[in-house]
Amino acid sequence: MNKLREIECFIAVVESGSFVKAADAMGISKTAVSRYVADLEARLGTRLIQRTTRRLSLTEPGQRYVERCRQILAELDEADAMAGEQDGEPAGPLRINAPHTFGVLHLAPLWPAFLAQFPQVSLDITLSDRLVDIVDEGYDLAIRISRLPDSSLVHRRLAGTRLVLCASPGYLAQHGTPKHPSELTHHETVGYSYFLHRREWHFDGPDGPVSVQTHARLIADNGDTCMAAALAGAGIILQPAFLVQDALRDGRLVEFLPEYTQGERGIYVVYPSRKYLSAKVRAMVDFLVEAFAMPGWRLLNRP
Repeated sequence: MNKLREIECFIAVVESGSFVKAADAMGISKTAVSRYVADLEARLGTRLIQRTTRRLSLTEPGQRYVERCRQILAELDEADAMAGEQDGEPAGPLRINAPHTFGVLHLAPLWPAFLAQFPQVSLDITLSDRLVDIVDEGYDLAIRISRLPDSSLVHRRLAGTRLVLCASPGYLAQHGTPKHPSELTHHETVGYSYFLHRREWHFDGPDGPVSVQTHARLIADNGDTCMAAALAGAGIILQPAFLVQDALRDGRLVEFLPEYTQGERGIYVVYPSRKYLSAKVRAMVDFLVEAFAMPGWRLLNRP
């Protein structure tokens, strides 16, 4: 009984949506694929795939089973990679996901140094502010910026950053500088799509928590877009120190109400919780921890 082959055929059918396409992808006959999936269902004593003349769909047990099987195959791929690493040397492709702006500003300059240090490793970098599913989407590790990392993932803290309330000198000269967060409701703001409450901003101040409903005419899913709008005088932004550091230092943006904070965001490298960590992932994690030992925006952070 070839359990692994059954699982491979099952996942191929799920991902392709067709027994015929799965057979083509695996280089075997449609009859063989059907037999393997049927044998799997018989062995488990449950139906995993509902078959109709028009489409295939997973049953509830099938949905649970396919996710676990994907993890198993990912761990097998990792085991193969580890076995191929001579003397524990990092080798092979490394897929990394990171937030767009942070990736461009603070990670992109690091990749050539890593490649020079580990010549047998290749990098596949994806930048997106969307929260990806590392296991399901096949990433080896990801960079996350949050108060707390996903508890289902192993994580190492790289650095921290705070959110900065700021605007251009021109905007503040024309509209006035808010003296309290409640005044933000009367100002133009530029919102960030991935904030939990993108229109309602929350602060901790000298007299306790403060919430204010903002009125953003522009909301973007990218920090660079938000900052560009602020630099052009379109409104007030709430963005991380690692993004606005240079604009604050040279006076293109002005911070205000620093006593009203949103707490520090941690910057983490996260990876799936697996018993065996490949040399290439371990090398990247250690490399990033060392690289961010003294982040450039540190002086902009306040306790």
